[in-house]
Amino acid sequence: MALRERLQAELKDAMKAREADRLSALRLINAAIKDREIAARGEGAGELTDADLTAILGKMVKQRQESARAYEEGGRLELAEKELNEIRVIEEFLPRQLSAEEVEAAIEAAIAQAGATGIRDMGRVMAALKGRYTGQMDFAAAGAAIKARLV
Repeated sequence: MALRERLQAELKDAMKAREADRLSALRLINAAIKDREIAARGEGAGELTDADLTAILGKMVKQRQESARAYEEGGRLELAEKELNEIRVIEEFLPRQLSAEEVEAAIEAAIAQAGATGIRDMGRVMAALKGRYTGQMDFAAAGAAIKARLV
């Protein structure tokens, strides 16, 4: 089942079960996807792929993590908890995250595949990782690890 279809099915199930928090999170996901579709139409792009949807969901998780951190620092624990609940719902639709060992192995393989020897090759290594592991790893952390290896 395609990601978009899974989202729609889960939305209907949440409505039927009267799960207000889950329904709210699913509606936020749909709204973010609609916004991206409208922007893509303006750019002349076609339908969004599952990879595009995964990227949108990954971005939503990061935004909510930052918000939850800010709410916790500000003493607004009920709002932080709401953000964390939304993260849990969003992550149901993301691929499994790679472990630290798997990330290290993927970086080594990408460096070998790209034939990277210096920092100038970092873009090719990141492109290889993003092509294969979108939504499965934190690319900011991976970028730092790649940079440390190529220096």
